[in-house]
Amino acid sequence: MNAPLLKLEGVHTHIGAYHILHGVDLEVPRGQLTMLLGRNGAGKTTTLRTIMGLWQASQGRLSFDGKDISKLGTPDISQLGIAYVPENMGIFADLSVKENMLLAARSARRLDDIDGKRLEWIFTLFPAMKKFWLHPAGKLSGGQKQMLAVSRAIVEPRKLLLIDEPSKGLAPAIIANMINAFRELKQTDTTILLVEQNFNFAKQLGDTVAVMDDGRIVHRGPMAELAEDEALQMRLLGLSLAAHH
Repeated sequence: MNAPLLKLEGVHTHIGAYHILHGVDLEVPRGQLTMLLGRNGAGKTTTLRTIMGLWQASQGRLSFDGKDISKLGTPDISQLGIAYVPENMGIFADLSVKENMLLAARSARRLDDIDGKRLEWIFTLFPAMKKFWLHPAGKLSGGQKQMLAVSRAIVEPRKLLLIDEPSKGLAPAIIANMINAFRELKQTDTTILLVEQNFNFAKQLGDTVAVMDDGRIVHRGPMAELAEDEALQMRLLGLSLAAHH
């Protein structure tokens, strides 16, 4: 088994007076899509933000590709090839789709510097990006904004994508499009850590899964195993699949 691309060992995070993460142990296998599941308030977003250096771990170790990143700032972590798509998407509403993409392509000064083949590939994943290329991002629908947020994260090859609730508030047709896009992404050897509330979405995409509760990882294993075990889903997530079709 390859060494995991990302490893968290005993990670604690405090935000002000609040102790949010209580010794998180998490491994993200290279080249796989790992689902991070859990009830609201379990600490999933805090985990992503801690990995990205937006909040510093108060204790424990984070290593990426064998390198200790526990004390690095967000720009340095980003330079290592990690991209983050926050739940609020983080796009620039007043700028066009094109300008948003150009800003995200760190090595590009102008459009011609962006890898044209890669851009065409993104357009096949998300045709709306081509259609609304010159439109202000703020005028896009919720689903299109989410597509733009993911497109920005993949405009250049990244080693690891951290994505927070990509299906939240999206119509079923857009969710289906997202699932197909992530399937394509998985083929490109990109490692993905994805936080999701939609279990149906998670079970279609996840290779491995980690479940959080109260700032700790309480379950780890193959996604397929959790998808087949309704009793375990009820125990870990409090969900009946009958209500989640």
